[in-house]
Amino acid sequence: MLWGIDFEELWALPLVKAVAITLGAALGGLIFNQVISRVLSLVTSKTRTDMDDRILKALHRPMFWTITLIGAAWAITVLGPNKTAYYYIVGVIKTVAVVLWTTALFRVGTIFLTWLSSKAGSHAIVQPRTIPLFDMGVKVVVTAAAIYTFMLSWNINVTGWLASAGILGLAIGFAAKDTIANLFAGVFILADAPYKLGDYVDFASGERGKVVEIGMRSTRIVTRDDIEIVVPNSAIANGMIVNESGGPSIARRIKIKVGVAYGSDVDQVKSVLLAVAEADPGVLKEPAPRVRFRSFGDSGLDFELLGWIEHPEMRGRVTDSLNTAVYKAFGREGIQIPFPQRDVHIISAPAAARVTAPVKNGESAPGGASKEGAKG
Repeated sequence: MLWGIDFEELWALPLVKAVAITLGAALGGLIFNQVISRVLSLVTSKTRTDMDDRILKALHRPMFWTITLIGAAWAITVLGPNKTAYYYIVGVIKTVAVVLWTTALFRVGTIFLTWLSSKAGSHAIVQPRTIPLFDMGVKVVVTAAAIYTFMLSWNINVTGWLASAGILGLAIGFAAKDTIANLFAGVFILADAPYKLGDYVDFASGERGKVVEIGMRSTRIVTRDDIEIVVPNSAIANGMIVNESGGPSIARRIKIKVGVAYGSDVDQVKSVLLAVAEADPGVLKEPAPRVRFRSFGDSGLDFELLGWIEHPEMRGRVTDSLNTAVYKAFGREGIQIPFPQRDVHIISAPAAARVTAPVKNGESAPGGASKEGAKG
């Protein structure tokens, strides 16, 4: 007895014992976290990556609350509730633990995949472009395990639910076949990688723009008009894709078609066109621009100015500046730009082949006679 308090009698009270166990578990969780953190920090500090530090930080919260919840479950047994109350209280405690660890495993999976993709080579399976695919797979597996653990926590018959889930899955599959098609197409797009974030693409459906997001259901692009377009993945997977940013380099070649009049000096035309391309800041110096004499057209000589631009989205702006500069340069140099010309010959029909139009009753026939007079 201390200060008039009989601690033996006080400890004999179930409520006091339950509170003490819960508080002790919480304190034990804090101490455990501190000890584990210090010990593991010494180990992770010797590694060259911060991946293990981030994983350790993500596990702090679930470890603390797991120890606290174990103490709370023990305290509930001390209180000695009836079976129904014990069933629901313990079920809630287990559910909270499942939610905590599910969230933590989501974060750990994302951290691990990000680290793995940063260390992967060009031929590795896990790359920055495939992270969404593997991240989705990790979340599906963790979610399935969480649902299974949740059912076990509440003593639910898992076999019966699995059978029901199979039937429900068939019904959902038929009802949401378009959505499922988009999901599978998204998997194939992420795995095959016909384009990546930041690429400038043309789809078979006519959309053209920069890829800003690749999702499991759709792909988002932003056009030159700053309009965001959402394209279903199934439409992309079944059509042709032109990736203007693909290939060995992101630089792209543009073609400016120019026609000059017959009789023009071919060498002078080539020299003027090359000078225009070399003076344009949007045209790359390497590869160097070039001019090709393509064909003899109906109205003039057809040339083509070829130049390389740094990004595909610059095509419209550089084409405009080159066309303007070519037109002005041709005017200064006296080079004529032809336009279509046609000679039209009008041939008059012979007099014997002319057809006289029919004359109505009461109207004058050719020669001034009426139709009735012509008959008489």
